[in-house]
Amino acid sequence: MVPRENISSLIRSQDILYMAQKNMAEALIRVENGLWYLSDTGTKREIIMSARDVTNKDNRKIVELAVENHIATVTLNDPPSRNSLSREMMAQLQGTLDNIAADADIHVVIIRAEGPVFSSGHNLKEVLSMTEDGTLAELFDQCSRMMQSIVTLPQPVIARIDGAVTAAGTQLVASCDLAYASEQSKFATSGINFGFFCTTPGVALGRNVAPKHAMEMLLSGDFINANRAMEIGLINAALPAAELDSHILAMAKNIASKSPVVLKMGKAAFYKHLPMALDKAYDYTSGVMCANMATRDAQEGLTAFFEKRDPVWRGE
Repeated sequence: MVPRENISSLIRSQDILYMAQKNMAEALIRVENGLWYLSDTGTKREIIMSARDVTNKDNRKIVELAVENHIATVTLNDPPSRNSLSREMMAQLQGTLDNIAADADIHVVIIRAEGPVFSSGHNLKEVLSMTEDGTLAELFDQCSRMMQSIVTLPQPVIARIDGAVTAAGTQLVASCDLAYASEQSKFATSGINFGFFCTTPGVALGRNVAPKHAMEMLLSGDFINANRAMEIGLINAALPAAELDSHILAMAKNIASKSPVVLKMGKAAFYKHLPMALDKAYDYTSGVMCANMATRDAQEGLTAFFEKRDPVWRGE
């Protein structure tokens, strides 16, 4: 039982907007199947709040998309939550990625963030809530699907980092094909500091850096700076903040100038062959090379080379 005067702080601590609370003498709050039930024990009134309400009470757009010259820029725009990967953030990001995957006019993607934190990882208030009601597996299933969508996206994805990155935020960076950060950026898998191991972030991290480097981050929970992140292979380069956007844009334009069908085939083949035995990898990639050469764009590329002109890609 919660006295009325304590409801405001409790609800605010869970990011729930409950406008009628001032009329309640006392309330019973429970969580079941991802829903918050707030009951007035005096009037028997009950208000039901969903997980969406918990993390995004005003239904605002927290993932933005802009497309120009075959380059899609996806912006995480929830600075008050440190761009946490709440269920709503992941749902909006998943929808954006799905739309990008179906858009043949987009050749490359940049993921960036507003505010001083690229992403703080999962929303811990949400994690606690879902742990209590037994639905936490849904959160990690959603996150795993979203991270895999980045890897399997037909277009190459570039992470643009200018600030702090922690836990599943580091997982997001590691899931991207390329990553560039400002020199003042820093990275951590900090769950161990709060009593839980960053097991799922370790999947992406361990596929980017050597095992001992990954375990150092996972076991210590300490931040590494951008130069160290570059040294171990988590990011491609650490750049002065003033040069970050121009560098990324130049890379994005370079990639966008290539054949989209060849980018799609090449990216998919690269990740597919990595876990294969050496002989199987060569068998598989030889077949991909043959399929690549049979495309119209490959024929156009070779013809343009011999004719000393720029190729005209059709994505075929």
